[in-house]
Amino acid sequence: MTDRATSDTDSIDPEALYFLPLGGSGEIGMNLNLYSHAGKWLMVDLGVSFGDESTPGIDLILPDTGFIEDRLDDLVGLVLTHAHEDHLGAVPHLWEDLRCPVYCTPFTAEFLRTKLDEKGLRKAVPIIEVPLGGRFQLGPFDLEFITVTHSIPEPNALVIRTAAGTVLHSGDWKLDPAPIIGPTADEAALKALGHQGVTALICDSTNALVPGVSGSEAAVRDSLTQLFGRYPHRIAVACFASNVARLHSIAKAAQANDRQVALVGRSLRRIDEVARATGYLDDLPPFLTEQEAGFIPRERLVMICTGSQGEPRAALARIAAGDHPDVDLESGDTVIFSAREIPGNEKSIARIQNALIKRGVEVVTADDAFVHVSGHPARDELISMYQWVRPAIAVPVHGEHRHLEAHAQLARDCQVPQALIPEDGALIRLAPGPAAMVGQVPAGRLVVDGRRIVPLGGQALRARHRMAQNGAAVVTLVLSAKGDLLAQPQVAAMGLLEEDEIEEELRDLGQRVRSAIESMTRGARQDDVAVKEAARLAVRRAFHGSQGRKPLTDVHLVRV
Repeated sequence: MTDRATSDTDSIDPEALYFLPLGGSGEIGMNLNLYSHAGKWLMVDLGVSFGDESTPGIDLILPDTGFIEDRLDDLVGLVLTHAHEDHLGAVPHLWEDLRCPVYCTPFTAEFLRTKLDEKGLRKAVPIIEVPLGGRFQLGPFDLEFITVTHSIPEPNALVIRTAAGTVLHSGDWKLDPAPIIGPTADEAALKALGHQGVTALICDSTNALVPGVSGSEAAVRDSLTQLFGRYPHRIAVACFASNVARLHSIAKAAQANDRQVALVGRSLRRIDEVARATGYLDDLPPFLTEQEAGFIPRERLVMICTGSQGEPRAALARIAAGDHPDVDLESGDTVIFSAREIPGNEKSIARIQNALIKRGVEVVTADDAFVHVSGHPARDELISMYQWVRPAIAVPVHGEHRHLEAHAQLARDCQVPQALIPEDGALIRLAPGPAAMVGQVPAGRLVVDGRRIVPLGGQALRARHRMAQNGAAVVTLVLSAKGDLLAQPQVAAMGLLEEDEIEEELRDLGQRVRSAIESMTRGARQDDVAVKEAARLAVRRAFHGSQGRKPLTDVHLVRV
């Protein structure tokens, strides 16, 4: 956890309204937002982000909730805007530290329960379902969901009314005139809110650099219908599992081309179960299983697969490698990537695409055909939102700094009186008076490391990173109490030597360690710390001289 003692909140005015992002500002993912008024705190979303090559061995990154853990008596609850991992994925990992009620709409509630099952927490977490468009009270916060559209069922903007002012927290959204699953955005409610007066709009910035509009899911369905008719053999479509509307579009396009649809990937099967349990996808026949797909003729099968972002353990990666136990792709088959590349995943995606092409599979991406629309608002949609809501303050979130800057300038162009760019940990007073950053609190990151949660900058991960970059060595020494070497020093090296040089190099390293210790005074050789440091430096200097590396080196010393 971060150092909580440095939190700068002593000057909080209980009559004022504050916004405090602890994740999701200056980055895309890991959303955690706090609002404060009348001495109470409201949490909105609690999501994850994902590891990459800079975090070896780490899949999930979580926001550090240490700040609010010190104020649990004043935390009135957690409200989830929708069911994407970057907005609720941290709940199963961090809820036991928070133990607050969770409020969300039915689809999000059902999806969250499936994730809590994996941790044995389904019965422990109090989940209060709120209907679409529902209004409810948590302490001094009068809350209301406004339906918007996104790439998952039941996305919500959240209205936060307080005695100090009203905030619209947009969540993830777009304006889709034909979303396939669920209603269109509630334009009337947004306009009515604008007439009532909005102090601040805390708004999605993901596509603030993209001109025009994001596009409609119905148009993707029509395009896929035409596209499926072009290919004679198996078609596999890779998409985000949570995009239920895309599953529906693919299924309808397959039906129009007399094809059956199979789901390949655990997360797809889970989202299908959640969608059907909450009344979505009822107009589709059950999807085939991975095992059933193998009995369908090539020309009559469409497979929906996980792995659109190049995830190495997802279904598509295993299919591309030829080691999936149930399904295969052959020369003449087609894979459609029906998703946008998330920045940072380009190499992983290219690796899978190259593997597929080597197998004779045709690869189709959004650069080749109209197979995807974003779930986030482009610039014209942002303009519409500002015209409807007319906030006094714009606070762009959910984006990297370049997105936030572009969004802030767009808000100014829309005549918003004030635009303020936040960063994680910045305490922002929204009302009364002009918005201002009035403090800074810790906003660290945690990681799921196997079965435990540890700080991202902790010693274990720093050591792992150094090992990944520079290798590691272990020295074993046996000395008498007087400091005499009783055996030749033994050195083991990991990630540093080729097979044909191991024996000679390790023998030389052992001799270097011996020389370093024997050059010490007898008094120094009786000091365990000094002996270990001498051995460590001898090994690191040897590798630095021969390879330019300074491996992480540990010394085991036995006194006899």
